[in-house]
Amino acid sequence: MADDSSPENEHTGSLGVTILVCLLLVLATGGVGWWIYQSQPEAQRSNQTRETAMLVEVTTAQRGNFQPQIVALGPVRPAREIQLSPRIAGEVISRSPSFNPGEFLAKGDRLLEIDPADFRNALQQRESERDQAKAELQLEMGRQRIAASDLELLKELEESATETSRDLVLRKPQLETAKARLASTEAAVEQAQLDLERTAITAPFKLQVLERTVDVGSQVAPGDNLARLVGIETYWLIATVPLDALSWIDFADRSGKEGSSVEIRNRSSWPAGTSRVGQVKGLVGTLSEQTRLARIVVAVEDPLALEAENKEKPPLLLGSILQGTITGRKIRDVVRLNRSLLREGNSVWIMDEDDLLHIAKVEVTFRDARYAYVSVGINDGDRLITTNLATVSEEAPLRLEGGGE
Repeated sequence: MADDSSPENEHTGSLGVTILVCLLLVLATGGVGWWIYQSQPEAQRSNQTRETAMLVEVTTAQRGNFQPQIVALGPVRPAREIQLSPRIAGEVISRSPSFNPGEFLAKGDRLLEIDPADFRNALQQRESERDQAKAELQLEMGRQRIAASDLELLKELEESATETSRDLVLRKPQLETAKARLASTEAAVEQAQLDLERTAITAPFKLQVLERTVDVGSQVAPGDNLARLVGIETYWLIATVPLDALSWIDFADRSGKEGSSVEIRNRSSWPAGTSRVGQVKGLVGTLSEQTRLARIVVAVEDPLALEAENKEKPPLLLGSILQGTITGRKIRDVVRLNRSLLREGNSVWIMDEDDLLHIAKVEVTFRDARYAYVSVGINDGDRLITTNLATVSEEAPLRLEGGGE
């Protein structure tokens, strides 16, 4: 009779138990996995389209009439500038204490005086010659009367005399010579008076002295440069603008029409928010050689802020480069949009009624520094996409922040 408790039987039993335990573990793991799979929620297809649509921001287009703001840049120049020169020669004997660089003078103020002694003497001499010519004319007129009386006595001679001989008898050539001499001496007197008056050199207009090259004791002659003077009532800003902007700028004319208003700033040295106001006066007839842009003249009244109403405003310095913003003529029935919204190829991105992307070609009437003015391609109320998208395709789905949630 065999013994069931032998070592071989014990080993066989232990192996069976191990196999059974392993099978139970595999079945248990499979059951847990199946239960997890069955209990997982299914994906909702209704949200799939919304989750893949591109998130954008939009602004509403509005048609209307808008005035473009045209930026112009240029130097400040005087509207009136002269190099002061004398019209006579002589020695400067006096100078106004205000005739110095930086000083202001009113029209008619005396600047210099040239020694008038020689010119007084010349005037007296010319007056003496005039008086002598007057006396000679009176004497000749007396001779004329005597000759006429003598000719009246010789009736027969008068009837047979030719017109030429009669003029000689009546001394008409001598009379004309006397009259001509008197006219010449009177003109000489007038010239001498002018020369005497010109010994006093006065300010031709309201001005500021920029340079002075003469002083008391200087010997001057016609054509010499005595000083550089500029008018202070008006300065000009000679500004450059694009050629296509000219049609939207109003220019002043002789009929009294005013030019476009210009707000002038100096961002480098004027306080923030400070500006001066000018007016477009005219168009310079040549393009800028450096930029090939059109040049316009902007007039600024009281540029040095000397009047009471301008005391708090900054003065304009000659030669400084200033920026002017011109308020242009109205552009009618257009959509104004930021230039950043104008995409490649003159197109814009529109979010249509179905929340799909539409790429619209547009016609741009004008561009200023900030805006584009679109006449065709955008309707009033269109939703313009302001977001920059990496991928753009027609009818791509879009969504707004917070939309559909």
